[in-house]
Amino acid sequence: MDPAQSAASRRSLPAGFLGGAAIGTLGGLIGLGGAEFRLPLLIGLFRFRALEAVILNKAMSLVVVASALLFRTRAVPVDDVLSHWPVVANLLAGSLLGAWFGAGWATRLRSDTLYKVIAVLLAAIAAVLLLEHRIAGGAALFAGPTQLVAGVVAGFGIGIFAAILGVAGGELLIPTLVLLFGTDIKLAGSLSLAVSLPTMLVGFARYSRDQSFGVLGRNRRFVLVMAVGSIAGSFIGGLLLGVVPGAILLPILAAILAISAVKVWQHG
Repeated sequence: MDPAQSAASRRSLPAGFLGGAAIGTLGGLIGLGGAEFRLPLLIGLFRFRALEAVILNKAMSLVVVASALLFRTRAVPVDDVLSHWPVVANLLAGSLLGAWFGAGWATRLRSDTLYKVIAVLLAAIAAVLLLEHRIAGGAALFAGPTQLVAGVVAGFGIGIFAAILGVAGGELLIPTLVLLFGTDIKLAGSLSLAVSLPTMLVGFARYSRDQSFGVLGRNRRFVLVMAVGSIAGSFIGGLLLGVVPGAILLPILAAILAISAVKVWQHG
């Protein structure tokens, strides 16, 4: 069996749904879309090339983020999110530009280099997960013009990060919202999604100009089934949130990401 046939054999629809559901559950448990865990799965198990995996990941992340915005409206009313539009606009001023540049850089990187970049960023997420549960809300870190500039700079970096990995960037946006703007942690989750959605759309539009974007058309059924599994898993993860203690969960998930980072690095 040649490599193309071997890769295709790993992309059965049931495997795609189960993989999406498992990753969605992990994401739901920690309040993320699960894209951080889905990306190593697309590369390692389903044998997509690095840039194809990033594009597929971003497509499914868009679906999950959009649905998550709806799922959270009962806990965090839309009015609360809209009342914080200056914060969203501040971060978007940087993240939209960062997403465009990040996606452009990813399409120009050699495949082996992109694997290395992805591996480093996955390891960085693992470190953030270990620290994030210690972050608590309080007074904003800055105020006035300093806060405005810091928000644009932070948004730009997060936009690049999200574009290269095909993720929503919530693991960086939520701490930024809590520390930089003094936002409540639950509200920060919804504001993070409000920033992520347009940021991801910009990165997605930039990727659409690259020939690797055709991976979506060639694997449309697989993408749809895995996206459905991801949404179902996110819902299940949310239900399990009160059962699994974060003190145990976060180090385990960080370890999974660290192992994935090593494997992606070796893949390149």
